[in-house]
Amino acid sequence: MIQNATRLLTQLRAIHEAIRNKVAESGEQQAIEQLSAVVAQQAGDTIFEIDRISEDVLIEHFTLLGQERSFVLVAEGLGETGLMTFPEGTDPDAAELRMIMDPIDGTRGIMYQKRAAWILTGVAPNHGEQTRLGDIELALQTEIPLVKQNLSDSLWAIKGQGVGGERMNWRTGERHPLAPQPSQTPTIAYGYGGISRFFPGGRTVLAEIDDEVVDRIMGNGEPGKARAFEDQYISTGGQFYELLMGHDRWIADLRPLLEPLLKAQGHPLGLCCHPYDLCTELIMREAGLVVTDLAGQPLDSPLDVDSALSWVGYANTYIHQQVEPVLQSILYEKKLLTAYKDVETGQAHDVAL
Repeated sequence: MIQNATRLLTQLRAIHEAIRNKVAESGEQQAIEQLSAVVAQQAGDTIFEIDRISEDVLIEHFTLLGQERSFVLVAEGLGETGLMTFPEGTDPDAAELRMIMDPIDGTRGIMYQKRAAWILTGVAPNHGEQTRLGDIELALQTEIPLVKQNLSDSLWAIKGQGVGGERMNWRTGERHPLAPQPSQTPTIAYGYGGISRFFPGGRTVLAEIDDEVVDRIMGNGEPGKARAFEDQYISTGGQFYELLMGHDRWIADLRPLLEPLLKAQGHPLGLCCHPYDLCTELIMREAGLVVTDLAGQPLDSPLDVDSALSWVGYANTYIHQQVEPVLQSILYEKKLLTAYKDVETGQAHDVAL
């Protein structure tokens, strides 16, 4: 159990706000070409100039936090290992906490001023390299707004204590409470949702799966009417936010499943979700949403910068019950899912890839 978790949350919120302000100010002061310059390829992702801005603030503030607590920080951009200990020289196995962080989730969207990005942090008691996503007991995500946007939202959770939130005018400092309101609509009909397909490589397959899910749940539809809608928000934290605030009803990120298909075509697996992208899923669960892996189990992964992860989020149990068996059966038929359980017959299916 994390000791003095409420105090730690307050400290992390201040760090998030410092990062947010610095990145947002840089967006006002620097040209897109400067912020989008590639400076490194390391620890799970491409590092841009805008990432360096956030990392400088991060290290400064975490050094101060290290005077009070010992912890291992896991984040992209921290050299080839993606690890740093605070205070400096701490034995990673002896530290009190293990924190995993994405200083800017949605880098490409914010540096081109297309869409807000998010700062993500999850904190777990330190169990060394065996520490996993399920061990996270405190999570926080903070919006990095566009230059033309004055408001910035933050959402957080301490395990077993529900969700807190705040909407802040980052220019004036004015603050108001914010409560997530996930959709309680029992169907995907006429709502937003779907499968992530951000980049070239496998998008045809992903779109086909998306269409099949809607077809099997809603039928062929009617002329001149849209059965459902989608929104490709290139930020996992942003996707979480859309689910939490009732904007989306379900989202599935299946990208790691495409590796065999891409390999057969002579292409490598591209950019996927990593544990640092999913480190705030505790907020989703505390808000009553259903978050699973593709087999319908809780997300489970070591806290590293390399693991490629799939996930599915459902706004409520009704959407979960409507979508999951259909999605799993389609993935099974396409030999993308190795096993699933048919909810109608109770029969378990296994596939050898």
